[in-house]
Amino acid sequence: MEKIKEVIVVEGKDDTKQIAKAVNADTFETNGSALSSKDLSQLAKLQAARGLIVFTDPDFNGERLRKIISQAIPGVKHAFIRRDQGVPDEAHGSLGVEHADPAVIKEALAHVYTQETAPAMVITTAMMRQADLTGGRNARARRERLGQLLGIGYGNAKQMQKRLNMFRISQEQFENAIEKINQEEKSDEQ
Repeated sequence: MEKIKEVIVVEGKDDTKQIAKAVNADTFETNGSALSSKDLSQLAKLQAARGLIVFTDPDFNGERLRKIISQAIPGVKHAFIRRDQGVPDEAHGSLGVEHADPAVIKEALAHVYTQETAPAMVITTAMMRQADLTGGRNARARRERLGQLLGIGYGNAKQMQKRLNMFRISQEQFENAIEKINQEEKSDEQ
């Protein structure tokens, strides 16, 4: 089983158990959506010593934690699963990493992104508009699919543009993903 050098930041014990089924890694559990200054201090030390991979749930609280950690600790890596990959088997239960298949977890950890502190603007607002990612009736679905294809999660138009630039998605990667979305939409119409 592959050993991950970095410490993986997860939300709870169930996430740790599921990650252990996929890879050999140490985890830091935030125990929900609250992070104390002591937790952030420990995470900063871990980032300096081994590096961090933030692997939170694809929901509001997971994104909130991701944002808090990213702002407090520059240079952390991020792994993402899609919302549909974290759906619980039973009717009750919340969306999360603990429900993801080990193969999905391995794939997400194989494609981590490093956040840059001052992103260079590559993807412009005009490019977002031209790609029908803002304002149109299919814009939300297109942004959701773009996040899936690039493995960077979902965001509203402003968040998506920031995320594309923060993770240094090149113009070529962006255009290739948009082309794939356009092809998928054309085949759905037929």
